[in-house]
Amino acid sequence: MTMIAPVQTRCPADLIAGLRAAARTGADWQRTAELVAAALRRQLPGPDLLTAQERLGDPDGYRCHILHAEPDGSFSVTAMVWRPGQLTPIHDHVTWCVFGVLQGIEYEELYSLAADGSHLIEVGRNESLRGEVSGFAPPGDIHRVRNRGDQVAVSLHVYGADISRLGSSVRRTYDLPVLTRPEAVS
Repeated sequence: MTMIAPVQTRCPADLIAGLRAAARTGADWQRTAELVAAALRRQLPGPDLLTAQERLGDPDGYRCHILHAEPDGSFSVTAMVWRPGQLTPIHDHVTWCVFGVLQGIEYEELYSLAADGSHLIEVGRNESLRGEVSGFAPPGDIHRVRNRGDQVAVSLHVYGADISRLGSSVRRTYDLPVLTRPEAVS
């Protein structure tokens, strides 16, 4: 993944105002993710938030464009660009995350860590279409994201941390065997 830092915010002022209000409520991480998701649903921009060149993606891997980092470090906004077949490693996050799909389809596989830590168990799959918004908060946020479609996918991600300083929202990647529960893949 390549990260590109912003010079200034590239997000609409009303989007940032809504995200700021939701992020600063003092709620726990799960409730904050819900509030931020509601704010993002109301103000979800289109893919033209990125330039035509940025929307092409990178053949070497998905690309993350940092669009806004709140000065107090309370949240960041990034745009992820995924060419067909690109995916993340299985990972979890340092904080809550909310995402909205601006173009294409984002496919997500959800996992839990076995009690003994020896393997992962696939517990679900989600397919998010253009215009859909979702979010989560640790613990229980182990997942992998991919573009299984035949066109470039673009998604907007809001993280409860300053990604321009951290470099990533990933806390840990998992290189463990995966067991699939039959009910997780229906």
